Amino acid sequence: MIAATRLSVLDRSRTREGEDGGQALRATVDLAREVERLGYHRFWVSEHHGVPGVAGSAPTVLAAAVAAATRTIRVGTGGVMLPNHQPLVVAEQFGVLESLFPGRIDMGLGRSVGFTDGIRRALGRGKKDADDFAGRLEELLGWFTGTQTAHPRVHARPAEGLRVAPYVLATGEGAAVAAAAGLPLVIGDLKGRPKVVASIERYRSAFRPSVWSAEPYVVVAGTVAVAATEEEARRLLIPEAWAMAYARTEGVFPPLAPPERIEGLPMTARQREFYASGLAGHVHGTEEQVRDALEEALKETAADEILVTTSTHDRAALLDSYTRLARLAGLTSVNT
Repeated sequence: MIAATRLSVLDRSRTREGEDGGQALRATVDLAREVERLGYHRFWVSEHHGVPGVAGSAPTVLAAAVAAATRTIRVGTGGVMLPNHQPLVVAEQFGVLESLFPGRIDMGLGRSVGFTDGIRRALGRGKKDADDFAGRLEELLGWFTGTQTAHPRVHARPAEGLRVAPYVLATGEGAAVAAAAGLPLVIGDLKGRPKVVASIERYRSAFRPSVWSAEPYVVVAGTVAVAATEEEARRLLIPEAWAMAYARTEGVFPPLAPPERIEGLPMTARQREFYASGLAGHVHGTEEQVRDALEEALKETAADEILVTTSTHDRAALLDSYTRLARLAGLTSVNT
């Protein structure tokens, strides 16, 4: 089953301790080249504003750099947060990308707004702006088809007439919006399986075919860590688990730290609880263990594609994990 399923990668351009944003962004581009070599289907980048541990704040700009550095892999966003932007501007940006790299661009779209009140004010947005996601999505798609009616006699150049593949990232009402609009769904993650399965079932049952997609298409996103041993794979999860625990208790999302330093840190009881939760439920282990876990996930979700979102401090170990995953899925014969 895993051999017949598309595998893709989302990289959040996470910074590591001791490095700056430029290093993290260049590492994202380098990773895209490696992922393409390994045979993955697509490579996506994300949008985060004002987050200390994340350098990826302008996904369409970064996607352009990734597409220019690769040749065949699909490139896109996971995603552009539509409430933060005017649909016309988003259409123009993706129109430019599609014009420069025809047939390779994906337009992943989310409904989140800034994480804090200060960031939302700086973006000129509020929490309620997410409520009109369906309307903003309809307008955006209308700029490509030439059917939007909100702004008569205005055209999105060079987007109008192009077919950039749209995807909806499911947060809150995202799955229902994707079904009503007839668009592919990206949903996560692999550790919250019952909730994910229920959302997927609702999406498939409510899906209405559109000019963008004739039938439902489901991408399940999540962390997957593969190593020579189960313990080595688990260690790959430690940096992100601690970053999330620290963010939830201190309000600041830090750069990724090495596992050996994290394991020696004093943690409050609340931090220890979040840390343990961050380590639990992810798909990790040896190639055989991960193959079995992904087969089970695919059996439960019937997903068309898996989008791997793994972050860790050691970039070489991360690439090794992607290499092992590609090999167990039959994407590559490269040896580790």
